[in-house]
Amino acid sequence: MLYLSENLKKYRVMKNLTQEDVAEYLGVTPQSVSKWERCECYPDITFLPALANIFETSVDLLIGMDDIRAEKTRFNIHKTAAEYQRNGDYASAEKVYRDALLVYPNKLGMILGLAGALALKGKSEEAIELIERGLPLSDSEKQKSTTRAVLCFLYLKCGRAEKALRLASELPHVRESREVIRPMIERGLSEDEINENIKKLILGDDKEIR
Repeated sequence: MLYLSENLKKYRVMKNLTQEDVAEYLGVTPQSVSKWERCECYPDITFLPALANIFETSVDLLIGMDDIRAEKTRFNIHKTAAEYQRNGDYASAEKVYRDALLVYPNKLGMILGLAGALALKGKSEEAIELIERGLPLSDSEKQKSTTRAVLCFLYLKCGRAEKALRLASELPHVRESREVIRPMIERGLSEDEINENIKKLILGDDKEIR
């Protein structure tokens, strides 16, 4: 019942009901309803049909089955695309993500997923545009670090060495760090070396970038 707490509040507000209204209907205390909405505890399962009736929805929607199914679907999209990419079939990975973005146009994972597929395929400029669009939406430091490292190499590949150096200087002290990437950019890399480092970052290769 991962989404139950937030859905209880969402549907109650949508119906212009107070916690007291819901409590009175169920014969419980307003404090109980408050605890449910704060995810401190769950209502007894026997209350779910009554709650769904109050909010004029279904038990499935109330407990977030649609959200759970959507998460599973998105997981399978990433899994399928990753398999294509590991087999070197970047065109199929690109198609998987382009199709997914028709359904999830604002999902960060799909935006960056497509960017990665395009970067591997050699469509660097479009990959850069997608990464620049997606990065501000990320709240994961690990994701931002890896994606910025990829962006450094894409800038370099597209002849924007100064921009690549500036971004490399802002990288944190992690695996994809400024101590590693900035010197690489300064000494110069062949296109094959750039492509290899992009591939390692996107596919999560355990080998160190170099």
